[in-house]
Amino acid sequence: MTKPEKIFYTAQASATGGRQGEAASTDGRLSVQLSVPAGLGGDDGPGTNPEQLFAAGYAACFLGAVKLVARTRKIPLADDTTITAVVGIGPVAVGYALAVELRASLPGVEPDLAREIVAQAHERCPYSNATRGNVDVTLTVV
Repeated sequence: MTKPEKIFYTAQASATGGRQGEAASTDGRLSVQLSVPAGLGGDDGPGTNPEQLFAAGYAACFLGAVKLVARTRKIPLADDTTITAVVGIGPVAVGYALAVELRASLPGVEPDLAREIVAQAHERCPYSNATRGNVDVTLTVV
């Protein structure tokens, strides 16, 4: 397990009502209603769900790591560089597990170089470090 030497920032959020409730950060910047997707037997209500929140967080964090790697290597990235995180959930022997595909679009970057940047970002991203060995993560350059 990798543990930070020093904590620079701490986020805190609470959920009530489970998958059909609500979640909010203690600083008030995040407040969302939660609904269970039809694929998980729910009513597919108007709220978001933990998988969407995880996908958004992972995509944003991974894009930050991609930008860091590119900046370190002095490789310019287009403003429309995008990471799309596709998060799936399904049953395992006991309970459920996640699977993630990170789709990276680095316009103007040669595909082999883009794959190198993405692979190096995967070594640096905190979400990637948190999921490594626990979640199947596929990297795709589109």
